[in-house]
Amino acid sequence: MKKRKLKKSIVFGIYGLSIITVLGIAYGLDVTLNKGDFKDETYGYVSKTIFDTHIPVVSTDVTIIRPYTDSEISIVKDYYDFEGEESNQEKSIIYHDNVYMQNSGVCYGGKDNFDVVAILSGTVEEVKEDELLGNIVRINHDNNLISIYQSLGEVNVKKGDSINQGQVIGKSGNSNISVELNNHLSFELIHNGVNVNPEKYYNKKLNEI
Repeated sequence: MKKRKLKKSIVFGIYGLSIITVLGIAYGLDVTLNKGDFKDETYGYVSKTIFDTHIPVVSTDVTIIRPYTDSEISIVKDYYDFEGEESNQEKSIIYHDNVYMQNSGVCYGGKDNFDVVAILSGTVEEVKEDELLGNIVRINHDNNLISIYQSLGEVNVKKGDSINQGQVIGKSGNSNISVELNNHLSFELIHNGVNVNPEKYYNKKLNEI
């Protein structure tokens, strides 16, 4: 029987396929064994859970409070209601420097230097001193609501501060536009860009206005 020799090219091809096969098996085993350590650079990995990074949201169920806590405080000049009775409208007029003006808020008094508190949590948008109105603090709240505290004798906050509901932002004081009211707080409330009667908003929830 005549023996046949394989060509060198065939022998080298067989060796090459064998090496590729062995390497493929080795790679497959490596991937399988280290599967738990696999990381894709296109993903970001963090150690915190969704609960660790949760940001609390202000509830619309919170109730609006009055800008003072002292039970001795009462209204000394009411809000001018265009649809109100004429007798009440007359009491809501501010007279200064021979000019009559409708009161766009409510003035509270009855005690000197009483604490003035934030009606809701929010951010201080502005703190300034006005020649007629005295010290003023303006706070932005949720639901397009803005509270303005005027005639303050003392201010405890600054622009940009985050304020909690009920936090003391200052004390009552005097103003040149309503000298006859003596020590008081002039408070305005703006909802959706319009001045509203604060007395109709107290004890209401944000989702009710």
